[in-house]
Amino acid sequence: MRFGDGYTVIVRVGGSPPALGPVEEFVHETFPGSVLKEKHHNTLQYQLPHSEGALASIFSQFTTHQQRLGVEDYSVSQTTLDQVFVNFARYQHEEDNHATYDNKVDVSDEMPMEARKSPVPESV
Repeated sequence: MRFGDGYTVIVRVGGSPPALGPVEEFVHETFPGSVLKEKHHNTLQYQLPHSEGALASIFSQFTTHQQRLGVEDYSVSQTTLDQVFVNFARYQHEEDNHATYDNKVDVSDEMPMEARKSPVPESV
């Protein structure tokens, strides 16, 4: 699962402040291959891989542990093509940021800015 092909799970955690740590640990241990995509105040968004019985397992596990983890609600959806594209674009952007460029520019034949200035014509 590199860019998509799976499920998007959005989890809203209750409490003030919301205890996200136990939910993150639960998802990491319960769903191998899960990737945390977004994390905001009380919301976690995961990408979970597609596998045989994955959907039933997601609902079963969250239903069983919802109260213990303080999960207010959660949603499960198939990863959309838009999300795949966003993940791909984000991945490309991260790759570009890690690349180092060593493109030297030859400026030996350029004139300094002061030499290019032409006198301003006087207005009539």
